[in-house]
Amino acid sequence: MILQANCKINLGLDILRRRADGYHDLETVMFPVAELCDEVEVLRTEGLGATFRAEGIAVDCAPEENICLKAFRLMQRRYGVEGVSIRLLKRVPFGAGLGGGSSDGTAVLRALDALFDLRLPERELIACAAELGSDTAFFVRNTPQLCTGRGEVMEPFDLHLQGLTLVVVKPAEGVSTREAYAGVCPRVPAQPLAERLRRPVSEWQGTVTNDFETSVFAAHPAIGGLKQRLLDAGALYASMSGSGSAVFGLFEAPDPQIPLQEGEFLHRERIR
Repeated sequence: MILQANCKINLGLDILRRRADGYHDLETVMFPVAELCDEVEVLRTEGLGATFRAEGIAVDCAPEENICLKAFRLMQRRYGVEGVSIRLLKRVPFGAGLGGGSSDGTAVLRALDALFDLRLPERELIACAAELGSDTAFFVRNTPQLCTGRGEVMEPFDLHLQGLTLVVVKPAEGVSTREAYAGVCPRVPAQPLAERLRRPVSEWQGTVTNDFETSVFAAHPAIGGLKQRLLDAGALYASMSGSGSAVFGLFEAPDPQIPLQEGEFLHRERIR
């Protein structure tokens, strides 16, 4: 079984408060990036465990720590699944705030559910995904979702972005999640994010914000400069995604021209 594991962007990200368990309560709308995908292949085998092979972009973790194997071990522990080979073709940049790894893990959960005929209800798949990470549950639904808690509490969010062009740029430098969270100052905004996102996209800039940007841009001025380049190129709205370092812009133009610097990765797609 081969699945396409697409990534996501964050439309606004408010860090509301630090929790007693060390996590943060947040509010964000996650939106799927349909055409920027990793490929995850999962096949049943005669063995008792899982083999894993990674191709494409090299990931900065040991193979046994890859989220694909963590997903297998979770399903093995919960449901007794055995005997698979997993191949990951990595195309989505990591350390970007795009949730590529989270999407890979959820793809493995979905593949194992199908291959072993578990027929898990959505709520159970979401619970499994949430055990793997904060963004992971989103990819069970993979539609625009208003996410709260640490990101795993979701409700569908109606957005009308069809016809806009989404441009995602990942700079050469990355930002670790630990670094990003170390610099945030939690706050509860006067107006909830959902209300701000009800405005036209042309009114989002300056009101739909990402609370990671202040400290990340201070430590990595090039990322802030990349956001300004997208705005200068005509973006209706530009923001860093998640904890960075990728930045995206929403454009009316079908083929906006973005000046790139050495080592930058660009993805462009028309939202349907």
